[in-house]
Amino acid sequence: MTRLRTGVVLPTFRDTPDDAFAVAQESVAAGVDGVFCYDHVWPLGQPDRPALAPFPLLGALASLLDTSVDGGPFLGTLVARVGLVPNEVLAAQFAALETLAPGRVIAGIGTGDRLSAEENRAYGVPYAPASERRAQMVVLARALRRSGLVVWVAGGRMGRTEEARAAGAAMTVWDSEPALVAARSGEADAVEVTWAGPPPAGAPALRERIGSLRRAGASWVVFGWPVDVGALADAARTICA
Repeated sequence: MTRLRTGVVLPTFRDTPDDAFAVAQESVAAGVDGVFCYDHVWPLGQPDRPALAPFPLLGALASLLDTSVDGGPFLGTLVARVGLVPNEVLAAQFAALETLAPGRVIAGIGTGDRLSAEENRAYGVPYAPASERRAQMVVLARALRRSGLVVWVAGGRMGRTEEARAAGAAMTVWDSEPALVAARSGEADAVEVTWAGPPPAGAPALRERIGSLRRAGASWVVFGWPVDVGALADAARTICA
């Protein structure tokens, strides 16, 4: 069994990237394996608040964190949204990021849902039916895999595996309990878990949460900021020792 990896979704609902840069540096120094960015025009349900675009921020981090070194941190999206821009644009953005951080890019892609639909509509971007968005996601995932990228396909809270299987990609599930992860881990290449809610308080509780997800079959566990990155990295090391 490969070792468990950990990640942090950076604080990007800000006017400047300063907090995201600081959290990324702190996370990598603590031993966290990867840093990730949302792809939203604004925080869900809060159109008056700012949101930093993921690819410029990740591109800057490729230099700031020195991803050129062997074993450097992974940079990824959780998740880049199909339909917000054309597939060709998304693919080009991932390709550009890969030139800056070769072999360290994780292309997390998803379709968005009813909660993010208003972001499209506010800017006149068509919001296709879910079946069309899922089909576009599979096409994009296959293209990204052919280019050599690591691809995670969002399965949503209910853990849909159809698109991940069709693309031959790993699946990422959102705020999912160990039982769901265990049910899905045999149906996709790998299951990555993004935990958006508050992380368990205290190192023992965090270690138990991560351990239960690992035992269920997760290969990555990614928490949204804020999280104790030192405790997160230590928990993964303890579990895999």
